[in-house]
Amino acid sequence: MDRQFDRGVEDLGNVVGLEHVNIRVPDQRLATLFYVVGLGLTRDPFLMTGVTNMWVNVGRSQFHLPTGEPQVLRGVTGLVLPDREALLRRLERVREALAGTRFSYEARNDCVETVSPWGNRVRCHAPQARFGRIVLGMPYVEFDVPTGTADGIARFYREILETSSGVNAEDGATVARAVVGQNQELVFRETDQPPAEYDGHHLQIYITNFSRPHARLQEHGLVSEESDQYQYRFKDIVDLKSNRHLFTIEHEVRSMTHPLYARPLVNRNPAQSNMMFAGGYEEQAYNMPYGT
Repeated sequence: MDRQFDRGVEDLGNVVGLEHVNIRVPDQRLATLFYVVGLGLTRDPFLMTGVTNMWVNVGRSQFHLPTGEPQVLRGVTGLVLPDREALLRRLERVREALAGTRFSYEARNDCVETVSPWGNRVRCHAPQARFGRIVLGMPYVEFDVPTGTADGIARFYREILETSSGVNAEDGATVARAVVGQNQELVFRETDQPPAEYDGHHLQIYITNFSRPHARLQEHGLVSEESDQYQYRFKDIVDLKSNRHLFTIEHEVRSMTHPLYARPLVNRNPAQSNMMFAGGYEEQAYNMPYGT
């Protein structure tokens, strides 16, 4: 029994998964061109298959894209995608069809920065050690927050949602990070730029102890919606000592008994086509094999 392991590395805390980011889009066709054709993601074949909403699978996470006035996340959604060169080819192919929108992309040393037709930033990374074994997924959502809020935000996640969080200096900015699943984080980067007005976009998380965070949120008057037996919502992150408002981002909080928890998601291999098809390679794995 001489093998030693750092058991704390595997602790997730109370939040076990960042399941989706919800952003309204005014045009489902343009959304399909960007998220499915350009990024190479997969429209969920089982739920929201009409023309008023689209759920797009990214490994074990999703984008939810209901039709409506466009919403822009105040920051950036980070993705891991398996093939950088194939991604660049796909983005180039949709450039003409997305002309006249805010669509753009730029290849950088460590990522590909993309912008949706309505201004949502999506940063695409190749698989790498910092994201664990993820080959296809959503490892982080990063928000721009006012100067002086990172410490309070980290404490909020630690004490209200009972998840691991901390604050560091990164590239000259103060940054709070909160664990929201295996190799998944919410990142809050302080900036002295005036914050954009919140337009109602939201994210959804699953938590193990469902009732304790709800009770603490109620104590601070922060529960914004009692959705059903398996779900509630809150919007405001506050300083727990002074109740000062720090940041607003709606959280859709679900229990692990929610009927949709751990629903298997279909992830296609975007390299397959009718002209270049190989049987048995239709699906894209979202994790590396164990031991790699």
